Amino acid sequence: MLPWLNNDHFPLYLAPMAGVTDMIFRRLCKEQGADVMVTEFVSAEGILQRDDRTRHYTDFDEEQRPLGVQLFGSDGVRMGEAARKIIDWKQPDFIDINFGCPVNKVVAKNGGSSLLKDCPLLASVAREVAKAVPIPVTAKMRIGWDADHVNAVEVAKILEDCGMQAIAVHGRTRAQGYTGLADWDVIGQVADAVKIPVIGNGDIASGLDVEVRRAQTNVKGVMIGRAAMANPWVFKEAKHYLATGTHAPHASVEERFTFMRRHCKLAIERNVRMEELQTMRSMRNRLMNYTKSIPGGKWLRQHFSQIGSVMQLEDIFASYLEHQAAHSHEHASQDSPSLA
Repeated sequence: MLPWLNNDHFPLYLAPMAGVTDMIFRRLCKEQGADVMVTEFVSAEGILQRDDRTRHYTDFDEEQRPLGVQLFGSDGVRMGEAARKIIDWKQPDFIDINFGCPVNKVVAKNGGSSLLKDCPLLASVAREVAKAVPIPVTAKMRIGWDADHVNAVEVAKILEDCGMQAIAVHGRTRAQGYTGLADWDVIGQVADAVKIPVIGNGDIASGLDVEVRRAQTNVKGVMIGRAAMANPWVFKEAKHYLATGTHAPHASVEERFTFMRRHCKLAIERNVRMEELQTMRSMRNRLMNYTKSIPGGKWLRQHFSQIGSVMQLEDIFASYLEHQAAHSHEHASQDSPSLA
């Protein structure tokens, strides 16, 4: 049994998301209360070809444990070799196999969710990786290829038989991508069908969501993905709700800016070979995500779409506070009765 799933622990995982859950973002989410981390997916072939960029994705620091490195590919023996290489470099706590990615370039190489259509190949990949390494192997999957081929229960039983020690199930099909609602009925059926722990994933955005899913299904933990992109405080808020039954106040605008500033500075420190402008360009979408659900978010997003330095971030924040103050003053004067 994985130690973080022992003794009625109910861990909150940060879902692996390509281009999002890099080392810096994982560190920040860990500080906000995420319990278990998984890296962005890495190509087994990239690892075997000693591609530096691929290797870069496997970096993590000790504070991020327990942490798994997620691999994708369709040749179990080669993936087992890649997993051994990663363990030599990094010693993660577990290896996670990606059977869920819906992205075309992964599916085209017979990786990710395409393996849901080929159970014998999926079984061979899971078995070979589990056999190749001395640490636990887990898997992440979707509920099926499309609405006509929802085979999550069958796949989960195969994965259990092949030595997986836990399975994360995203409650959407590959055809859905990230649209529509996650099907928690199917996630619940998977959790009932296997003896290994099942982690539920899909549409978890608050402590109440966590509580409801824990109460309604036999999942042993939940995985939070897109909600964390806009609200990394979701882990802290969820834990507060689970402990007290009350909703924590949302992060204030000042807290959000402190977080944004820190994220930018850590990204610049990490990307020493890149100019600050390049790093800040790559941060634009991240910063825009952090403005969702705050007053004047649209104004901020317009400015963040052009941002090129940390100094500019400070200037935008100062202008934003003035803009909001003027705005609220305007509303107050409109609301007050005329003295005429």
